[in-house]
Amino acid sequence: MTCIADTQAAAARLAQLYEQLTPDHLDHLADYYAADARFKDPFNDVRGVPAIRAIFAHMFASLDQPRFVVTQQLAQGTQAFLAWEFHFRLRRWQAGVDQCIHGATLVHFDATGRVTLHRDYWDTSEELYQKLPVLGPLMRWLRRAGSATHDACHADPSPP
Repeated sequence: MTCIADTQAAAARLAQLYEQLTPDHLDHLADYYAADARFKDPFNDVRGVPAIRAIFAHMFASLDQPRFVVTQQLAQGTQAFLAWEFHFRLRRWQAGVDQCIHGATLVHFDATGRVTLHRDYWDTSEELYQKLPVLGPLMRWLRRAGSATHDACHADPSPP
């Protein structure tokens, strides 16, 4: 599949899947992913539809009300880039508090429009670790310490 229209259609179809994803949709992932597709994010690096299904199943088992909102789609050749917001609530910490992670996914499609590569990009420090009670202060300190725009004269050099 080298036609940009086909890639745009495949990306739109995939975006719709993500935005409507429920546990019931997981049995249909083979309609969207090639049998040997690779899925990589900051926590996982797996191959095959059963392993990809397990990642999404874990998401639904671990989080309350997880949902994706695709905010932008770009397609070129046989690949597409989807920018998204991932909305959810944690079950164990700050239950009931809405959380949001901003990220993007690079996908490559085969000739049938199925995903052969799904690569998620998002900042685990800013989007997740800084929000946690134990890691948060340390991650925020590290971010300030490494910032080129932070005023070094007023910086507290001691760790949290």
